Amino acid sequence: MIDREHDLSITRQAEVLRISRGSVYYLPRPVPDADLAIMQRLDRLHLEYPFAGSRMLRGLLALQGCKIGRRHVKTLMKRMGIEALYRRPRTTKPEPSHKIYPYLLRGMQITRPNQVWAMDITYIPMARGFVYLAVVLDWATRRVLSWRLSITMEAAFCVETLEDALARHGKPEIFNTDQGSQFTGSAFTGLLASNGIAISMDGKGAWRDNVFVERLWRSVKYEEVYLRAYESVGEARDSIGRYLDFYNGRRPHQSLDDATPDQAYFNQPPFRLAA
Repeated sequence: MIDREHDLSITRQAEVLRISRGSVYYLPRPVPDADLAIMQRLDRLHLEYPFAGSRMLRGLLALQGCKIGRRHVKTLMKRMGIEALYRRPRTTKPEPSHKIYPYLLRGMQITRPNQVWAMDITYIPMARGFVYLAVVLDWATRRVLSWRLSITMEAAFCVETLEDALARHGKPEIFNTDQGSQFTGSAFTGLLASNGIAISMDGKGAWRDNVFVERLWRSVKYEEVYLRAYESVGEARDSIGRYLDFYNGRRPHQSLDDATPDQAYFNQPPFRLAA
């Protein structure tokens, strides 16, 4: 978003974009190798036990011979963008500028492509370091419509992923996300609203509200990411891209009567699917 070669000063660009000038100049410190190793373990544990919070994850790590404090686990979970997934009453109010929208899919019959799209972000470990993967998914057909990798969880790369999906595939009737700040900000929700798309958001911590994206993450990680040790962001992008092409075009899905997502999205007649 910041163009360091632009005629406007960086200070003025930060003011126009309403972002902190300090965040522009901040250079993140590299994550220690020991923490990266623990984060990879946490990622696997979180995928296996999505209900586990920092206390339980600390205990699970201890059983693996990894001694770590609960505060440290919480710090790493925050860096990875994960939390225990369960439905709980909302006890805090969102920031006034970040509107939370209701969940619209409960009990809905989702029967056709482009009726509902969903989006989420997940942590992707590499040999040294990590990146984040954002995906736009067609709910009915499980087809990945657009995806991006980023070294940060800033909203800009989520907006770019959404823009790409809209440009290539038209628009859905409903778009569903979680309540992450990347999806509640005005840049993201404004793009949806300007295209006349109804906005739906999961209940706080309710992973079942976006269950098909969670299933995609399991497939991506067990069938691709955990089998690799990406040496660079470019290598991760190329390898994940090949996997997602396979996922869309050649991987049959039992829930689609063994059709591929591409077949379901482009060719298959309507079928019924309960949200």
